[in-house]
Amino acid sequence: MTAQTLTAPAAPAPDLADEAALLVREIEQYLTARVRTTAHPLVTKTTAELVAEALGTPAEDKLSSRPAPVLAAPARALRLLPDWVLNFPLLRQLHGGGRQISVAEHLELTALVIERYGWHRGALRSSSGRRCILGAQAVLFRLGYGDETTALAAGHRLQAVLAARGIAEPYHRWNDATGRTREEALALVRTAANHARQADRP
Repeated sequence: MTAQTLTAPAAPAPDLADEAALLVREIEQYLTARVRTTAHPLVTKTTAELVAEALGTPAEDKLSSRPAPVLAAPARALRLLPDWVLNFPLLRQLHGGGRQISVAEHLELTALVIERYGWHRGALRSSSGRRCILGAQAVLFRLGYGDETTALAAGHRLQAVLAARGIAEPYHRWNDATGRTREEALALVRTAANHARQADRP
């Protein structure tokens, strides 16, 4: 028996074309979700917005009824890269792209990032791409969801929830406390989002 017959066949290398196809498919799904249905190709408002305008629906009612933005989480391969990669114009365009969102929407999306990426404590992110609360906010900021003012206001909302519980430490330190759980972190973010949404109502 020769050495050649003892050698196990080499495992096939990961097909980069498959990974690229997956990324393209995710981009296409995201772009499809963002298509705005309008009454005419030259009309920039959706049919629902035109109807609301014709019926004289108050502007605040239209704003409160708009759906929360959809966060298209980057492919896992991108999630493992340094965070500065999320600042690339193409990624920003395919995701937030400078889109203005409310504080409540920012917080709801923060919870979604934690759910999709995984939760972390002790640092903004883990080597596998899991994020703490502040790290999840940084993902949104880098992808262009809202701006610095939105993120800071969301931080104030988080602090207000902790303050109501008699907790004075900054929320990023609270996140990192020994014994803290993912469920507690998500509950804090969602409570702050609910408070922000209630405060926005007339």
